[in-house]
Amino acid sequence: MESGHSAEEVYGAVVAVAGYARSIYDRNVLDSIGDDVSLPMMFYDACFLVQYMLTCTDAGIAHMDPALRSFFDANNKDVYHDIMQLENQLPWLVVRAVMAFRPVPLKEFVASLRGCLQDRKDRHEKPFVMDDAFEPPHLLGLLRYYIVGRSDVKLPTLPETESMSFSVSAIELAEIGITLTASKTSELVYMGVNKKGNLFAELSLSPLSLDDTRASVLLNMAALELCVTPSFQDAEDEASAVCSYLLLLGMLEDREEDVHELRARRVLQRGGGLTNREALRFLTSVQGLRLGSRYVRIMEEIEDYKVNRRTRTKLHAFVYRNVKVIVAVISVIAALASIIGTIRSLKSQ
Repeated sequence: MESGHSAEEVYGAVVAVAGYARSIYDRNVLDSIGDDVSLPMMFYDACFLVQYMLTCTDAGIAHMDPALRSFFDANNKDVYHDIMQLENQLPWLVVRAVMAFRPVPLKEFVASLRGCLQDRKDRHEKPFVMDDAFEPPHLLGLLRYYIVGRSDVKLPTLPETESMSFSVSAIELAEIGITLTASKTSELVYMGVNKKGNLFAELSLSPLSLDDTRASVLLNMAALELCVTPSFQDAEDEASAVCSYLLLLGMLEDREEDVHELRARRVLQRGGGLTNREALRFLTSVQGLRLGSRYVRIMEEIEDYKVNRRTRTKLHAFVYRNVKVIVAVISVIAALASIIGTIRSLKSQ
């Protein structure tokens, strides 16, 4: 009704692309499903998905039947969870066939969900630009593209080192003077070690507010990366950014206290639905993921930082480990100095 076209006309557009759409699926699965089942299923799924996308836009909500809008409002979390699962994806050309009759302002829709991993937004984050050349495979692929972002920074080549660790704890980073910080952008690809002067550096990661739905979205985006990119090291950093992001978060956490530290550093935003124990269980469970290229790059940056600042990092580590003793000694020395000064003052009188 909203499109001004009959259901038969829209259905015909779906049928026109259904042959190619069927070829995308696993043949062993679809051989047992005839057109009489698969075509209506694609049609209904595409109409439902387009209708959901419209609920994320101002114009879509304004023209929506109140009962339908109420349904989406009441079930939004469950619907969003389901449409972001990799196994539920519908080929984008089928969705696009329906959108030809009921257009969706894609930029507004993407903007409404691009920051879905954070509760709090940075007002100063630059507005994103739609890439007209990008053709998504499906909805999950579309949103992953803009959640990850595109890095326009040319990273310098790092010198080779004799050895390199592929894991380091948050305590080890703190000992050598690398602190965790939340980046100013929600785009996951912007992660790395930024040097601050000669003695300190920051490991910057996009902030995350973790609940069950966001954990599921991250896992499904990581699964998509694993499915479509045979070798992360031969692809752009964006191709494995979610895997790199999850591996870095998991690497930094061994105990619930580490989760608390990430919250204190605002890398994990407070208010997320998972407790510290639940967040620790989730992030340590993904450590079997394939090493993403940006993850490997950050390990190289940490090793380069240690090699080029060997004396300073050792000094910082010594101070970090013995700070209480050092403070106590300084306090004793200050007290002794005060007593000696008082004695000298009395003698001079």
